[in-house]
Amino acid sequence: MADQNVLQKVFYDQGMGDFRWIDPTEIVVAQWVRLKCQFGCDNYGRNASCPPNTPPLADCRAFFKEYRLGTVFRFNQSFSDPEERHDWSRNVNRALIELERNVFLAGHAQAFMMLMDNCNLCRDCANTRSHCRNKKMARPSPEAMGVDVFSTVTKYDYPINVLDDYGQEMNRYAILLIE
Repeated sequence: MADQNVLQKVFYDQGMGDFRWIDPTEIVVAQWVRLKCQFGCDNYGRNASCPPNTPPLADCRAFFKEYRLGTVFRFNQSFSDPEERHDWSRNVNRALIELERNVFLAGHAQAFMMLMDNCNLCRDCANTRSHCRNKKMARPSPEAMGVDVFSTVTKYDYPINVLDDYGQEMNRYAILLIE
């Protein structure tokens, strides 16, 4: 079993202090999330780490059941210019990938991060996994894996709301599966 004190130090050392330990088997996977991706997101079919370039929901559910420990990280931010959120997301996602690497190097070979936003590591995505320029770093978001983020994070007393204005504070969530 993972030494949570050692992992907490890794998290804090990277400035990731707003987190909760979770049981990955309690992650809620729902069909409506995948349909919202397909019929409501500009990245559907245009991002190498978004549907349809992600596993079927049954595989996602099975994947989460392979883990005993995970962490949900919260990132909150508001912007006067909504376009600023893209660079912010890219920087947070890069830090999350580095965190996954550090957890891996701390002895957790199964470490797998789901980013708080679509991958967006490249300004121009190759659109398919086979043409991805950052295969080692590209990761899906929880939503791309069918995670009902609303239901999942409220289990751990985190706030999340539908926002009607980009000036409102966003609560974004990433999930790290550890073992």
